[in-house]
Amino acid sequence: MNDKRNELEQQVLKWIEIAEEDLTMAKHAFTIESNIPYRLIGYHAQQCAEKYLKALLVSKFIDFPYTHSIEVLVKLSPAEFGLSNKLVKVFELTNYAVARRYPGYYVNLSKADAEQAVILAELTKHVVNPLLELNGFYFYKPDML
Repeated sequence: MNDKRNELEQQVLKWIEIAEEDLTMAKHAFTIESNIPYRLIGYHAQQCAEKYLKALLVSKFIDFPYTHSIEVLVKLSPAEFGLSNKLVKVFELTNYAVARRYPGYYVNLSKADAEQAVILAELTKHVVNPLLELNGFYFYKPDML
């Protein structure tokens, strides 16, 4: 049983680590001196939120389809978590996963849009982390808070 729990913890931790990398990239991009890629900040913010939600689903043994849709992932989460209400604004990030990055759908983001995307990614993180703790997952490092 401990082996299965350890394996589950490793899977959840990997999702969190990658989500944190996306959040780090999103925040770091604001430090670029010129031509800040706001589209890519939005993309990495979306990826952070997506991966935190997938970490939560993995922790609850909930399968999920290949999707970048924040709304789909939230709807798959247990109803008692109330994520549909807590993260409704985060659904906006879904557009940054693909549509904003390819020709034909390309629309640049403003600095304000990018800042809001990072705020929404951090909101997802701060909503999901306590839910992971409820399931006994404690992965936090000082740099992850």
